[in-house]
Amino acid sequence: MFPSSRGAPPTSAEAPRGDLAAATVPPSRSIPGRDPRAFPAVATAGTTTSQRTALSDDADDTDSAPAVRLLTDTLREAATRNASDIHVEPAEHGWRIRLRIDGVLHETGKPPAHLRDAFISRVKVLARMDIAERRIPQDGRLRLAATKGAFEDYRVNSLPTLFGEKLVLRRLEALPTDLTLDSLGLDAQQRDIVDAAIRAPHGLVLVTGPTGSGKTLSLYCFLQMLNVASRNLCSVEDPAEIQLAGINQVGVREKAGLTFAIALRAFLRQDPDVIMVGEIRDEETADVAVKAAQTGHLVLSTLHTNDAPAAIARLIDIGVEPYNLAAALRLVTAQRLVRRLCVSCRVPAKESGAALLAAGFAREHLGDWHPYTAAGCAACHGIGYRGRIGIHQVMPVPESMRDLIVTRAGTQAISAHAQNDGRVTTLRDAALARVRDGTTSLAEALAATETQ
Repeated sequence: MFPSSRGAPPTSAEAPRGDLAAATVPPSRSIPGRDPRAFPAVATAGTTTSQRTALSDDADDTDSAPAVRLLTDTLREAATRNASDIHVEPAEHGWRIRLRIDGVLHETGKPPAHLRDAFISRVKVLARMDIAERRIPQDGRLRLAATKGAFEDYRVNSLPTLFGEKLVLRRLEALPTDLTLDSLGLDAQQRDIVDAAIRAPHGLVLVTGPTGSGKTLSLYCFLQMLNVASRNLCSVEDPAEIQLAGINQVGVREKAGLTFAIALRAFLRQDPDVIMVGEIRDEETADVAVKAAQTGHLVLSTLHTNDAPAAIARLIDIGVEPYNLAAALRLVTAQRLVRRLCVSCRVPAKESGAALLAAGFAREHLGDWHPYTAAGCAACHGIGYRGRIGIHQVMPVPESMRDLIVTRAGTQAISAHAQNDGRVTTLRDAALARVRDGTTSLAEALAATETQ
């Protein structure tokens, strides 16, 4: 992971003196499929000549060249292993770098202790953050040339800790570019239900799940399906992680007074066809979203609930009137992410029949069948998993369920009604289906659906 600092050719993150501006992206360049205005060029847009000189001149510092090479190696490994985040964490007697790969953090190695401050300063400089300010959190963005003709974008956040600043670099290029329903992991029946709901002219479509379950990515897939010249699409997010051409995206700025609810009210005066709200957090946002869905707009949003039926009780608890919710709600989905087994090294697991029955498998599904488990090989860097896939609970809202909503029926009653419909499965059932087809392991399925 950390080769010798000698003899390494300079790359984008370690450009020679005076060449850092050349290593960044000119304002006119764009990433295919992304909005070309999404990221300003680092050290070129909005910086003076003296600022650009300062960015490259600090290479004279004793530890700067090794720190730059270490940063380059770290960014390269993160790209190679498709890490979503890079964690730079100071400790009392050193520091460490960890990569989040498929939702799990992995330590990359022990970097030299004396390079910590230079490494952190280099990242902050490239992200155009205040390197002198170490007492409060900061946010920044940077774009670097990873290879010839290819660029990497990062969102950077700093956090002051007891032993120094902790950095997290979110790799925006780790976000999927295949924004289709097929990429989400829906089965055929679920895909048809979702497709019908998001192509309706109006109504409220909700995606639920915990943080990190891929809810926002699902909304992006829905938006991209609807992204045609004949529709006006508006979204408000905190923050916008994927920039999509053709969609009017707004970032929440609470300090400036721009909240989800205020942006929503503004959207209604912008002649929208489709509105995406990154998250419904409070009564005001929920009320405006529901009323927008009742007045001829398709509204897409997310909630934090364990499953789809719980979303109804959650919105009523927030303060939405049941009769308004019943009239507006069209579809609720719940989802989790599970890691895909590496097909190069997965092996059959020796699970007992009793353990499989306890997990939820039907006896007729067992026989001589055994699930696969992770092993680890060079292809998956010894982890045993490569990539992730969604598991979903898809709950349409028919007229009979609207009657239950109006009468404030509890979550259990709504869940029972949904399952009696025959089209709604639990998240555990969806996860076990992925175990049966060899996509994931039993351990992953159980961990992702432990609340089911």
